[in-house]
Parts: sequence; structure tokens; C-alpha cells
Amino acid sequence: MKGFPEIQSCPQLIAFIGQVGFLPLLESGIDGYNAEALMGEEYHYTKFTDGSWEWPLWEWKGSCIREGNCVYGKFFAHKAGFVSRTWWPDFCNWRRSQNPPPLSNSIEDAILQTLREHGSMIARELRAACDMTGPKMRSRFDSYITRLQMACRIVTEDFVYPIDKHGREYGFGWSLLTTPEKLYGTEACQSSYSPLESFNRMVQHLKKTLPEASEQQIIKLIK
Repeated sequence: MKGFPEIQSCPQLIAFIGQVGFLPLLESGIDGYNAEALMGEEYHYTKFTDGSWEWPLWEWKGSCIREGNCVYGKFFAHKAGFVSRTWWPDFCNWRRSQNPPPLSNSIEDAILQTLREHGSMIARELRAACDMTGPKMRSRFDSYITRLQMACRIVTEDFVYPIDKHGREYGFGWSLLTTPEKLYGTEACQSSYSPLESFNRMVQHLKKTLPEASEQQIIKLIK
């Protein structure tokens, strides 16, 4: 993406998210506009002959969340990405206006109530707590979680990794899920603008940030 610096460190990534406000982790529908595409080639996913792998971006995303300046979840066309804390109130305001709260006693409502009760849980634990452990239930449960993230009602608090016999973390890890109100507070999820005003503010910001992208691409990113 023209005009953007090559990202070579986690602090650079955090600063860039703060600058652009919205950043998909991987392919976004806007050519070259995602965290992976902006990384130097030496920071891309690398698999070694012994089966191990290295992917700095995958490691950095946890640090980005823990820094507290951005929110992470499946926000962009059901795919993961970052939203800066500055733009989160508008993003949350718009998305929630398009996705009303789950109906009482629905599965999505049960998921949210369970998270509110426990604070944060990995998906496997949350699924068990919601009694969705039967055959073929995992994919159904994952789709509910994704919808709740797209609606800005669930976010990722951090990542939990299994430990091998040598005490080392391994694998891609599990998302530790929570509600944004629990993680950032209720006020951080509220905007002084109407939902439409929030939407227009985001569109205008991204038009300036991404002059090569069409309005249709920008709207698709945040709708």
C-alpha cells in the first residue's frame, strides 16, 4: 500500500494501528491493506523442515492487545483485525446499531451471560459451559462467536498457549474471549454521536487514510 511504512516491530505495528484506526490482520478486500501485507518479507510466516514455524505477526498481536491501545476480534468480514481505542466507540456504536442485542434465552444470549458471569474464557471452555459439546456443535458455536464479535459484543482479551514438557509455549494458541465492557469499561463502548454520525465519521477518516480505496471497499470494511 503506497504511503505506508514497512512494519518491522511490534511497537511500529501498535503505532500504525493508532494512526489508521482500523487494520485487518490478513486479507481485507483492499489490496495491500492488512497487517501481514505491510510487514517486511522476513517477518512473514515461515515453516521449517522440522515442522516448527515462526510468525512474528502472530506473536505480536497478543502484545498489541495487552498494550491496551487497540481492540482485537473478528471485525472485518468475519475475519480478525484491530480497531484503535480512539475509534472503538464509533465502531461499536455503528455495529451494535446494525445488530440488536440477542433475544433473551437465545444461544447468543446464553454465551454473553456466561462470559459476563465468568469474566473471560477460551472458546472450548465457553462452549462446554453453554452445553454445546455435541456432534457438529463446534462449527455452529464458532459461527455464534463470530457474529457476536462482528456485532462488537465479544472481543479477544489475550491468547492462551498450551505448554510442552519443557515448559515452553507452542501452537497457535486459543483466544481468551470476553466482553468489551469487562475489558475496557462501559464508557469506552459508548459514543456521543448517533450511529449514522459514527458511520460517516469512519468513512470520511478511511477515505483520507486510504485514498486508493473505493468508497464501496471502505464501506464493506466497516459495515
